[in-house]
Amino acid sequence: MTQLEEIKVTINGKDFQVAKGARLIDVCRDHQFDIPSFCYYADLALQASCRMCLVRIEKMPKLQTSCTIICTDGMVVTTQSEEIEKAQRSMLEFLLVNHPLDCPVCDRGGECELQELTFDWGNLEERFIEEKNAQPEKYLSPMVANDPQRCILCKRCTRVCDEWMGEDAIEAGNRGSNTVIGTYGGWLDCSQCGNCIEVCPTGTLLDGTYRHQARPWELTQTVSTCTYCSDGCQMSLGSRGGELMRIVARDRYVNGLNGEFLCIKGRFGHPFVNHEKRIRTPLIRYKKGGKLIPATWDEAIRFTAQKLDSVVAAHGGNAVAVVGSPRLTNEALYTLRKFASEVIETENLAVADSFSLKPFFDNLGGKLATHSDIRYAKTIVLIGGEPEELQPLTGKQIRQAVRNGGAKLILINSTPIRLREQASQFVHVRPGTEDAAVLALFDNSNDELAVRKLGVAARELESVRQAIAETAGDVVVMFGGELSEAAQIVAAQLPYIFAGEGRRVLLHPLPLFNNSVGGHDMINGAKTITDLLDGAGTSIRSLYLAGSFLPEHSNRRAALQNLDFLVVQELFETDTTAYADVVLPAASFAEIDGTFTNNDGFVQRVRKSIEPVHQSRPDWMITAQLAKELGVDFGFDASTSAVFREIAERVSAYADLRYPLLKDESRPIQVKHAIAESKDLANEVETIRRAVKELSDDGVKIGETPRVGHELFKLGTLTDKVPQFHLLAAGNPRPETFAISPLYQITINGKPKQEPAVA
Repeated sequence: MTQLEEIKVTINGKDFQVAKGARLIDVCRDHQFDIPSFCYYADLALQASCRMCLVRIEKMPKLQTSCTIICTDGMVVTTQSEEIEKAQRSMLEFLLVNHPLDCPVCDRGGECELQELTFDWGNLEERFIEEKNAQPEKYLSPMVANDPQRCILCKRCTRVCDEWMGEDAIEAGNRGSNTVIGTYGGWLDCSQCGNCIEVCPTGTLLDGTYRHQARPWELTQTVSTCTYCSDGCQMSLGSRGGELMRIVARDRYVNGLNGEFLCIKGRFGHPFVNHEKRIRTPLIRYKKGGKLIPATWDEAIRFTAQKLDSVVAAHGGNAVAVVGSPRLTNEALYTLRKFASEVIETENLAVADSFSLKPFFDNLGGKLATHSDIRYAKTIVLIGGEPEELQPLTGKQIRQAVRNGGAKLILINSTPIRLREQASQFVHVRPGTEDAAVLALFDNSNDELAVRKLGVAARELESVRQAIAETAGDVVVMFGGELSEAAQIVAAQLPYIFAGEGRRVLLHPLPLFNNSVGGHDMINGAKTITDLLDGAGTSIRSLYLAGSFLPEHSNRRAALQNLDFLVVQELFETDTTAYADVVLPAASFAEIDGTFTNNDGFVQRVRKSIEPVHQSRPDWMITAQLAKELGVDFGFDASTSAVFREIAERVSAYADLRYPLLKDESRPIQVKHAIAESKDLANEVETIRRAVKELSDDGVKIGETPRVGHELFKLGTLTDKVPQFHLLAAGNPRPETFAISPLYQITINGKPKQEPAVA
């Protein structure tokens, strides 16, 4: 790393050495000189509209906004004086001209930046007696409520919508004192991320799903990790009386890798935790074709152990398969692995993921790129995938790298996804030909074959290789689930192929689930679901499944029907539990302790916010109890820290880790995935060539850009429990009135009305 040049800056009579090019407001705050502001937001375009961050700089004729000043050598700054205080109080008085005095009923009360600074810098009385610009409260979408008269026009929301999300869904309208924040037609048709709510310093934009339910000081805040995609966003779970009330990423509670960013699922997708349809008690189907009958835990564990024991006794350990969900914690997945190897002694172990990361990690040729690496990369190569829908934080970092950092984005995709708007080069390939693109990246001798199958010009492939070769700085290579095992191996070795003087090549896989990487780490060598049910399906007589099969595995129903015994740990009754002989109620992520490992390789804490609802129990604890009933005591003594300690002892990538080392979410720890040596890829390249030759030469390219939310708004087992998601999945119909919650468009059974209201 190049050593940053330092300069001297004097602040309030004290000398400091700071990095050349640093912004004055950041330098002052870093050295504990408090400077108030509303519109300033690190890593967003400057606004300089609130005029609260005023300072006096020697040799400048008037007060300056510190958010717009870059430090220079010898600069002398004063942040506190009567002159500055008078100006700041006056600015705040202007900001309060149209603001209502409704703090007691405002949802932001207790967390409002305007409220806090008014206590610090406000005048004792308001001198403006003119009529206020009052406007009615309204909804901007099923998720976002709006109280316009509280707005101070800091425009954080508009900049976040543009720079983070690339959507421009919310913007300022009118001019002067009539300026308002809103959207075209009055209705937000966007990804509904709610980041505009998060960064709003007042009660102007509010969580429409949580509004008027609790005050912030009533909530117990618990820092945890998101249970949806593989980005691993940090969040604060606000609970009260055993109920999870809301989720935020505000920096006053948590300062994780995502800052204050969350997507719609992370922010609004939590009602499943306390949903009335949670499985309340263990269920047993005493005979095939019968009903599931409520039972006690002791009875369910004993019944399950007897059935598994009889299958093993009659057919051997390999007649039992053990499968874990990529949504489970590392501790739960490790306990499943331990159960399979030490109790059942079966080789049939799998993670029910969409694709396996084993080929990639077994041949890893470089470090995993963190989200910070992505943000400051010079070139980003994305092969397949759709991060803006499936890994939204990664998509946000890509957009900011391009817009704020000047990075080059090279997109190789069969679909013109929305990120192509930021791409310096979009290589539009035929569906299913992504392997051919990897082949071309590896060696230009494959260009003739690749060009024919991809449906692109040879110069496009040469341009991609040239852009990488000319990069000075970091190159980040990302890939989605479109790549075959052989192509994953070649992609994993690209750091050796493209490495050069002053250039570092980093890798960033894009698995779908919150603990897909942890699933690989905990159950390395696991089989795929296809191998398990198709290859060994005839010999498997019993299945122990923690979680449910993915929709793409639904064609395995015949295999489930043919089992002698199926036990499932789940939160809800699903298509999979319909075939189960025993259903065990599992605790959700908000009710357990543990860890997830994200696509950066960061291992991050999951912390219990509320006690497990009904009779649910943590997955790892259920497995340990079942093992004990079968005669093997794991010795974990109801402690997740004991499980993680054993993980650190037996999983090399997690060596020497302990929970206390993971307590600071602002400094996550990257696990030590082994770096493989450069290898001869002749066999893999030949495998890809043979497969690519079988592809059609005239496949039709996809010409339509997918609509916003086509993946984010999909109804799954968890998001199905959020009424607003049903509206969004139905096309986000515009309601007849914005004055009341759009949930009036939902029928009594939680589904959208057949004929949505049209304004």
